Amino acid sequence: MRFGGFMAVLALVFGGAWWAGTLAPGALVPPPTGADGHAESRYSGVALDIGSAGLVSSWAGYTLVPRGPTTYTPGTAGELAFVVVGPDGLPFTAFDAKDERQLDLVVAARDGGGFLHPDPVIGPDGVWRAQLTLPAAGVYRAYVDFVAAGGPALVLGMDLFAPGRFSPEGFSTSRTAHVDGYDVRLDADLVAGGTSEVFVAIDRDRLPVTDIEPHLGGLGHLVVLRRSDQAYLRTAAMPPDAAPASAHRAGAGIAFTVEVPGAGEHRLFLEFKHGGAVHTAEFAVRTGSDQ
Repeated sequence: MRFGGFMAVLALVFGGAWWAGTLAPGALVPPPTGADGHAESRYSGVALDIGSAGLVSSWAGYTLVPRGPTTYTPGTAGELAFVVVGPDGLPFTAFDAKDERQLDLVVAARDGGGFLHPDPVIGPDGVWRAQLTLPAAGVYRAYVDFVAAGGPALVLGMDLFAPGRFSPEGFSTSRTAHVDGYDVRLDADLVAGGTSEVFVAIDRDRLPVTDIEPHLGGLGHLVVLRRSDQAYLRTAAMPPDAAPASAHRAGAGIAFTVEVPGAGEHRLFLEFKHGGAVHTAEFAVRTGSDQ
């Protein structure tokens, strides 16, 4: 009887500790998912697809595995090597081209800064390699975006580390950016629970830039990360002749669609090519319902 009572007390203690741990600040609580693997949302219209949000390293039988160091000296050139392991346990090499690349690699700091867009190259051994310099100390998220031939479109992710003194960077809400002599402005809101149109206008010397050059299969490349969990949101470039919504600025620009599962803060990174060079504009915005 004493032993049974002792075990009951232990069960209560450990059960209470587990419950407190799951509710403690900073505890990782996985998003609820439905039978199809999509995260449930209190917003109608768009659910977060975990397999295409970069929140996990393994999904639908495919796993992102590093093949070298994941810790780097800040400001020092290094190499990121990784492999995508397929359902058969072997390096997967059959990719469908997406945005003129077999596989797209994006790296961003978990505080919302430090955006990098290397161009990895695959070797005969199935290992992808890219030159990488992490600009400052901190934790970074690497997103690997690909379409498996005969399989799903996925974005898998893994963390990279740069040891040192770290101060998280804050970002004020801003729909305008000045980069390399260009003034770039977002002329649309992100709307929670649906697909939003984002229209980007680019000026130089107070004149609209009308001769944007093709870049990665379109007139620009847009990456949208949700600040709360660094989820990689699905975006698509609209055709160059697509007319922006009436609420958007008329005239030259680039149009995208963004699937926004819920309200909150987002970081947007726009790449555009002009004058033979690629420029990157950064923004920090909240969803329209959260302004």
